[in-house]
Amino acid sequence: MKKQERADLVVKRLEEYYPEVPVPLDHKDAYTLLIAVLLSAQCTDIRVNQVTPKLWELADHPYDMVKKSVAQIEEIVRPCGLAPRKAKAIWTLSQILIDEHDGEVPNDMEALEKLPGVGHKTASVVVSQAFGVPAFPVDTHIHRLCQLWGLTNGKNVVQTEKDCKKLFPKDKWNKLHLQIIFYGREYCKARQCYGLKCPICKELYPNRKTPKEYSKS
Repeated sequence: MKKQERADLVVKRLEEYYPEVPVPLDHKDAYTLLIAVLLSAQCTDIRVNQVTPKLWELADHPYDMVKKSVAQIEEIVRPCGLAPRKAKAIWTLSQILIDEHDGEVPNDMEALEKLPGVGHKTASVVVSQAFGVPAFPVDTHIHRLCQLWGLTNGKNVVQTEKDCKKLFPKDKWNKLHLQIIFYGREYCKARQCYGLKCPICKELYPNRKTPKEYSKS
């Protein structure tokens, strides 16, 4: 099976498994999504969703957030880890949004990536899920699965993203990256499948007998 054939099969199977996919992080608008994704760095989505309701009670808009102290924000987001850095980033980016974007979250990657605490993946999630701009954010699940599925040999998420964008139709990127994440969490967990046990791995590589090695990032 050629690489493009494997990619096409992945799209087909994931559509069967997950015809509808919610955004895992609870949010109300582009700003709350941006903050939630920022908090999710080195933290589970479940934990973030437990923390953000209290944060939104404190402030759910840049103009309200900058009226609070970094210490107030830090106290709430502490369960997400890296609290001092994340709290400062939340306050500072809120001020930047006010000063440079009239309090609105920009819908382009370049402007988002200039915000503190916002890397390429976070910006990709925001433009894709908040604004519908085609993007393909690559997290650890996607990086791992695309290696197991023979879609990339990239040693890092940057190369995996480039390879996936070449293989998958652009109009499917926004939904597909979520489908892969959900599949990885449910069927192809990091220390269980190794390219041997989950339905898609077995269908793509029915003759694979030994665990597939993959680069973590």
